[in-house]
Amino acid sequence: MSDKRMLELFEAQAPEWEKRAEEGIEQNRKGNATLLITDKEGKPVPNARVRVTQTSHAFRFGANLFMLDELETPEKNATYQQCFASLFNMATLPFYWDSLEPQRGAPRYAKDSPKVYRRPAPDLCIEFCEKHGIEPREHALAYEQFFPEWLGEASVSEVKRELERRYAEIAARYADKIPTIEITNEMGWEKGKTAFYDEPDYVPYCLALAEKYFPQNILAVNESTDIWMATCRPTDKYYAYIEANLAKGARIDAVGMQYHLFNRREDAYALTRKTLNPQSLYKYMDLYARLGKPLQITEVTVPAYSWEAEDEALQADILERLYTVWFSHPAVTQIVYWNLVDGYAHLWDPDPAKIKASQGDMTLGENYYHGGLLRFDLSPKPAYERLKELIQKRWHTEATLTTDSEGKASFRGFYGAYEIEAIANGKEAKATLALSAENENKETVVTV
Repeated sequence: MSDKRMLELFEAQAPEWEKRAEEGIEQNRKGNATLLITDKEGKPVPNARVRVTQTSHAFRFGANLFMLDELETPEKNATYQQCFASLFNMATLPFYWDSLEPQRGAPRYAKDSPKVYRRPAPDLCIEFCEKHGIEPREHALAYEQFFPEWLGEASVSEVKRELERRYAEIAARYADKIPTIEITNEMGWEKGKTAFYDEPDYVPYCLALAEKYFPQNILAVNESTDIWMATCRPTDKYYAYIEANLAKGARIDAVGMQYHLFNRREDAYALTRKTLNPQSLYKYMDLYARLGKPLQITEVTVPAYSWEAEDEALQADILERLYTVWFSHPAVTQIVYWNLVDGYAHLWDPDPAKIKASQGDMTLGENYYHGGLLRFDLSPKPAYERLKELIQKRWHTEATLTTDSEGKASFRGFYGAYEIEAIANGKEAKATLALSAENENKETVVTV
């Protein structure tokens, strides 16, 4: 039975957070555009009919792409790809060092590389992204907990040399294809896998190396869900970590903030009084926005706990409110859901044979088994449909306009790409428009 108390703080604070969200979305996600319709001689065309249709968002909505071609049948793989491309314009790609280079000097970049479960080769992922107009996102360049076993006994100097080789290889192959490069991730682990992790210059070295090899990319750091449950002061570990490195001259271009609700059902209500509190969510985003960097909601998991209708409906209700709050904040630029489909990723048992045999049995990990937007059979859950409604309908612009006596027509729409169709005197013309805060109100000329 779903616990509807989970949303009680959203309901209690509804007048305040809904007002802030509505005003924030209007102010931060939309802009004004002016179209000028002319004939071939350059003369304005009055009373022309103009149709504007948004084709994509400037804001990035994504998920990890870890199950690309990893499912049991061609049919499931095709459905996975279709569902992914139908909803998202961003994909997180796995660059975990241990699985990308399980043997020293033999990286798995090429699409025909030996398979590793939930770690599709980067070239395969890039090909999919380019085919569907999806922006890839790298995860994670210097995630020490996933350094390869063959580095375990290496000296600090050897780890540094190998890490620089890794940076150089990835930059040469992908720097021009992947805009956002995530450098460090989850720095709170007490025990590292290499001697370098305990050195004072670990983070400065990783950041400086990224600046050297990825000078044109967005350099991001990332941290776990604990950041939403700290004191919300500049003394919080993650905030202080970023601030200290910036003060030392490091380049950090974006702040990644994970949001996994990895709570057992019986504990979920008590443990989400901060994470499902709109006032608290805004407070944390306001704090980190003081760093002057874009915020990226990098890994989102909201479990349904079962495939019962009530549980799935509650998951959708929670996600609708979370996405609305995040989307409304001026500093947020990306929201990345984590696992698209139920039943293939979990903390307790990584054996894919058991996953396939279980048919999504939640006893192997209820959060991961029911934390997706698609069920184990890849049928869409209400959460998938709800996000689609938000992104492609509620936060979407279409309009039919008529030009004035000067041949102009104006509209206000969500930032993103648009198709423009103009019809006048029996003639039709098409054009495209990229509406953003930078080019707001600049005239777009369409000749018919």
